[in-house]
Amino acid sequence: MNRRGRASPRTAAPTEGRSCCWLNPWVFLVSVLVIKVAFVIICLAVFLHGSYGQYKTLLQNATEWHCVPNASAGKNEVWMCCPKGWKRFQGSCYYLSTDVMSWDDSKQNCTGMGSHLVVINSEAEQEFLFNLAKGVFSNAYETKYYIGLTAYKNGQWQWVDQTPYNKAATFWKPREPNLLFAEKCAAIHVKGNKDSSTYSNWNNILCFTSCYRICEQAVKFV
Repeated sequence: MNRRGRASPRTAAPTEGRSCCWLNPWVFLVSVLVIKVAFVIICLAVFLHGSYGQYKTLLQNATEWHCVPNASAGKNEVWMCCPKGWKRFQGSCYYLSTDVMSWDDSKQNCTGMGSHLVVINSEAEQEFLFNLAKGVFSNAYETKYYIGLTAYKNGQWQWVDQTPYNKAATFWKPREPNLLFAEKCAAIHVKGNKDSSTYSNWNNILCFTSCYRICEQAVKFV
């Protein structure tokens, strides 16, 4: 009788051990499933947040944007946006610098802002930029703004965005460009608030000359 009484606790212990071993795989599988569900929820939240709208993305990726309604808006493009401080004209945004640099440094500076030195394609754009530049430094005797036009290669003028150079659609001052062996960079040349030359005001200058610059980037549609 005593042997049977002592055998009883010995037989109970293995049963408890087997129960723990049986539960451990299920606990592991449930934990993995919970982690996967949490991961899917996080990914879904990130996706929905990212597709909330390009306008919100603009606000996150830039300091500030200024948007206006698009009069000819399609279904998905109802706003036209430029970075604050930039001026919009037609489908482009323009930045007029307040500091001076060489042409190469000006090009790099514009590129660093996600833009390029301005490429002028029409009389309307030229007039807009001339009046814009003239209004910023109206009291200065003379102001030059670099544009994205150089004659680095064999004296042939070329735009920074590879737009073909069309001599008939240029706006050089009388007797410009000259001294092409040395003056290989182009700038809008404004002579104070008395300068009435809206179109013919480009000047070719030495590329290391310190000038202001005009950067251009496409309008963002959201």
